[in-house]
Amino acid sequence: MKLRVGQTLRSTVDGTALVVVRCPADDLTVTCGGRAMTDEQAPAQAPALADPGAGALLGKRYTADGVDIELLCVQPGTHPVAVNGAEVAQKTAKPLPASD
Repeated sequence: MKLRVGQTLRSTVDGTALVVVRCPADDLTVTCGGRAMTDEQAPAQAPALADPGAGALLGKRYTADGVDIELLCVQPGTHPVAVNGAEVAQKTAKPLPASD
């Protein structure tokens, strides 16, 4: 799927919703619970292909290794999110510079 900044992706297996903050021009597959996420307002529900686990947390930003993408969680869920098969990792805050 061709992603664009500001696009909201919704899971078909749980309540997860993510907003695209940064993305490349390439076609990417974003999945939740093993099923592709969609930009439909009310996606049809489907059974998960992966076991519930570390789902996305509300308000946290996520990135994937090897892909210049950043996703913001606006609705949490119980299934893991992946981009092109690689599970996303929570983005950490940059440390502030020391003031001497």
